Amino acid sequence: MKLRFIALLGSFCPLLIAQQETLRPPSTPLITHNPYFSIWSNTDKLTDSNTVHWTGKPQPISGLLRVDGQTMRFMGDRPRQLPAMQQTAHTVTPTHTRYSFTGGGVELNLSFFTPTILSDLEVLSRPVTYVSFTTKSIDGKAHQDVSILLDVDPIIAVNGSGEAVTYSRNQTETQTVLSVGSRDQRILNRAGDDLRIDWGYFHLSVPNGEESASAIVRDTSTSPDGAFAKTGLLPKADDMDASPIVGRGDAHLATELLFHSVTDQPVTRHLLVSYTEGFAIQYLGRNLRPWWQRNGQTVAAMLDAAERELPALEKRGDELDTTLTADLTPVGGASYANLCILAYRQAWAAHGFVADLDGQPLVFGKENFSNGSIATVDVLYPASPFFLLFNPVLLEAELRPLMEYTALPNRWRFPFAPHDLGTYPLANGQTYGGGEATEENQMPVEESGNMLLMIDAVARAEGKADLAAQYWPKLTQWANFLKDHGLDPEKQLTTDDFAGHVTHNANLALKAIDALEAYADLAKLLGKNDVARDFSKTAHDYAVKWIALDKEGDHYKLAYDSANTWSQKYNLVWDQLLGYNLFPPSVRESEIAFYKTKLNKYGLPLDSRADYTKLDWSIWTATLASNPADFDAIMNSIALWVNETPSRVPLTDWYDTRNGKQIGFQARSVVGGVFIKALSDKQLTAKWRAKAAIRENF
Repeated sequence: MKLRFIALLGSFCPLLIAQQETLRPPSTPLITHNPYFSIWSNTDKLTDSNTVHWTGKPQPISGLLRVDGQTMRFMGDRPRQLPAMQQTAHTVTPTHTRYSFTGGGVELNLSFFTPTILSDLEVLSRPVTYVSFTTKSIDGKAHQDVSILLDVDPIIAVNGSGEAVTYSRNQTETQTVLSVGSRDQRILNRAGDDLRIDWGYFHLSVPNGEESASAIVRDTSTSPDGAFAKTGLLPKADDMDASPIVGRGDAHLATELLFHSVTDQPVTRHLLVSYTEGFAIQYLGRNLRPWWQRNGQTVAAMLDAAERELPALEKRGDELDTTLTADLTPVGGASYANLCILAYRQAWAAHGFVADLDGQPLVFGKENFSNGSIATVDVLYPASPFFLLFNPVLLEAELRPLMEYTALPNRWRFPFAPHDLGTYPLANGQTYGGGEATEENQMPVEESGNMLLMIDAVARAEGKADLAAQYWPKLTQWANFLKDHGLDPEKQLTTDDFAGHVTHNANLALKAIDALEAYADLAKLLGKNDVARDFSKTAHDYAVKWIALDKEGDHYKLAYDSANTWSQKYNLVWDQLLGYNLFPPSVRESEIAFYKTKLNKYGLPLDSRADYTKLDWSIWTATLASNPADFDAIMNSIALWVNETPSRVPLTDWYDTRNGKQIGFQARSVVGGVFIKALSDKQLTAKWRAKAAIRENF
């Protein structure tokens, strides 16, 4: 079996498989909605391990196929006594993950469809993934009593084993729903990084049109002695005596889909998996509902709508998969397109999407496997190309709560931008680096530059500077701070805070200089022409001084006073993308030429101090290249890393360029930064932005 991560048009297509370069996903996205409802497979074969939460904690969803009296596994490694079906294909597209299996003379095609359509906020917010099964005979015979079992461990609804859960069975207009949730329902009760949700309910839903059986059973249906493994049948009654404690004789949610006789004509069945939590984010003391619930829609109504719209959504998902792949390949090559596809669902799944009390959309990112911060500015910054390309309204929805917080009296008292709004899912005020109490370990130049650049990018994308106009005094304060401190930053942290404090950081100064031009650009959009001229002149003057301060022979240094050093100047990319033109092309060209001499097997190190790199910044740096060959020089080493990294986790963005091992971080939204190469193509950007929902529809 040859594993392939490819761009796929529609369903399984051998011709396309042969034509595409192959990349192996370090971890495969199966169900990807938000930081709590995010399930992955960390092995090449779906039967080699149980499915896990993005943190790596177990959240098993198991699958068995029974044909002609024989039971086989197609999902999960339990029970080991049962044989695994042979996996023959594995594909990932922007909205689908598909597997193919054979066994017992039957072929099974399995599909996970999460309609991550950023132009449609209603669908995007809906916490439903469709799981489809297509069977057919491949040996010329008709096979009898064919059925499929899907089994869900209740640990999916709590943080870990030992917690108590409750079960329910309900009927909507279109489906039967088995549900499990925490008994205590401690809504928004705690914040942290390596945590799963312990409020709300997981739902396993079977449409009425699918011939099926379901049960809530203590003796799990995937046990080798279980009813399904022995007879192909589930118990007729739910287990009312099961323990409520997860991991101690608890019951599982089990659904059997009946295919009966299978011939060479494909037959498809499907079900829905979802998670609903009532309240998703606490922002400045107010509990906010998921976007799909903003008008009081019930869980039953949401599930019914999801079922009714499946045919249309499948068509839209396939179209997105096809079109986006076709668009990305000419921009950066097949490997670049495949990297973007793998990053696509991960970038969104690190966010919570809610409605404010006034009905405005708000988006909150989680700083996964770093410190769990919510709305981290220097995480939003590298992720921003993802939103700027597909729907800038979503980037504005991330920036707005940060601006509202900084404008509150007696809260954020500093003359620079904050780092975060708290720890996920509680966005009640900064907790990083001393929080609101001290300037120690803050990121003054970093975050101020990030905010000004992103707000200008949103204004350019939307053709209006409403956000800037509303918070102009605060932006002016930050611009003045950068005017005083940006050209030659004092000793401080950057977004790459793991590298420690740096004085006279050249890349950080680049950000500040571009951010001063961003402020000038916003002033011009708002008709403040004198301010625009003043700050634009400062930015241009600083750019000339930066070149003189940092140049060292054939490249530019890590810091002004650090001889024989170098660093990726990824912040320079905005000078090109937003048309500031503060720096001559020779700066980019000399840096790219120098970087090509520093490439290791798996990529370009972040700077001269260590062999590790950042995935997002590497693509930003590669985007500085003026010709495809130079972009490919960096991209090809990244593609090799994706294929060979021994760290089987959702894309890490921090890894060693010599051995390919993860240093830290995984499943973070910053991988959305790989879309910056696509964002640099103005025609392509205009095409995808045109698909986005109209702002006034909110």
